Amino acid sequence: MKLKNKLAGKWRITSMSGWDKEYCDMEVPAYIRIEKNLMGDFQFGLVSASIDGRIVKRSGEEFFDFTWDGNDECDPASGSGWMALKGKNNADGEIKIHLGDNSTFQSKRMRK
Repeated sequence: MKLKNKLAGKWRITSMSGWDKEYCDMEVPAYIRIEKNLMGDFQFGLVSASIDGRIVKRSGEEFFDFTWDGNDECDPASGSGWMALKGKNNADGEIKIHLGDNSTFQSKRMRK
């Protein structure tokens, strides 16, 4: 059974457990974008990346699991993460930096 991508769109990252708002919005307002084809990108602070994901179902809940590849302060960086809906226009998730930090985040769907 193919699961529907209900997270497609651009999401404003409103808070992160690992970094304060000032850092998160340092260059651009922190965001994560998920395309219908389950690709996308994100940026918070000096971390930016392209993402590649899939929809999975665990314990009856759908998650967007993804890996990412990009930069952290101009140094190559990669990692993984996940995101799940919390209501129609809110989502929670986590971004993990390979061999580095990790942070949970909260986000709100942005209007087109």
